[in-house]
Amino acid sequence: MMRPFKITLAGSLFILMHLACFAVFWTGINVDAVALCAFMFFVRKFGITGGFHRYFSHRSYKTGRFFQFCLAFIGGAAAQKGALWWAAHHRHHHKHSDTEQDIHSAKLEGFYWSHAGWVLSQEYDDYDPQAVRDLSKYPELVWLDKYIFIPPIVAGAFCFFLGHFWFGNGMMGLVVGFFMSTVILYHTTFAINSLCHMFGKRRYATGEESRNSLWLALLTMGEGWHNNHHHYPLSARQGFFWWEIDLTYYVLLGLEKLGLVWSLQSPPPRMLEPGALTGRDSAKAEKPEHAAAGALAGFSARQ
Repeated sequence: MMRPFKITLAGSLFILMHLACFAVFWTGINVDAVALCAFMFFVRKFGITGGFHRYFSHRSYKTGRFFQFCLAFIGGAAAQKGALWWAAHHRHHHKHSDTEQDIHSAKLEGFYWSHAGWVLSQEYDDYDPQAVRDLSKYPELVWLDKYIFIPPIVAGAFCFFLGHFWFGNGMMGLVVGFFMSTVILYHTTFAINSLCHMFGKRRYATGEESRNSLWLALLTMGEGWHNNHHHYPLSARQGFFWWEIDLTYYVLLGLEKLGLVWSLQSPPPRMLEPGALTGRDSAKAEKPEHAAAGALAGFSARQ
């Protein structure tokens, strides 16, 4: 039975974002607008996958404070709240995945709740600040988490003015470049919480229902290798093998070449075998610095 909930302000805006996409029948659409939509999707998708997920939630690589702020702003422009809120809930999910305490278990509560219901609910408006105490020491991240509407507004204004000056239709730029790409961002992100715990292949016995999916990996810049990720969450690379396409990791490699990020973590060779330790057990078994990172990410009981 679906649990009852009240829709929050953010949830109402989530619904309005979908409705705004129908304005495309008024603005029309052209090739330039589609290109802007694709650009806004991939840039902000990396803000979620490479920023909110692999950096803020799991600290799978290092960067400087300025680029850390850039990652938080770009991820925030995807209208999925702030880096602290996102990371706190994601760390909680890993710690309690597919148990009664999991905030979005497809196994226990079905597709709808794991995909979007929990986002619309006021039940998870707040988060445990202790879960992200390593991030909350940065006032600029706290500021972005407080003023979550600023990055999306900037992104929407960018699309409007670029559309106006590029192809002479600012409203088309706003509707196609911002609203439509944001809705696609929502559902490709949420599909990892829902579909990647329902369909796909399991290489590792992780103790929960995470699965690997090639087609979702292609749609989500590598996040579809979800069983890999639950097996060794500290890795910046979720496609563990060369044939597992992981666009987020390729971007991180490029940023590493530019000196913007460094110390990208990968699973040790012994962790790639299907019988290796998995999940929170792998974090405990690693070197002390890895165990500390695992604790920050919510994989060990130590808080």
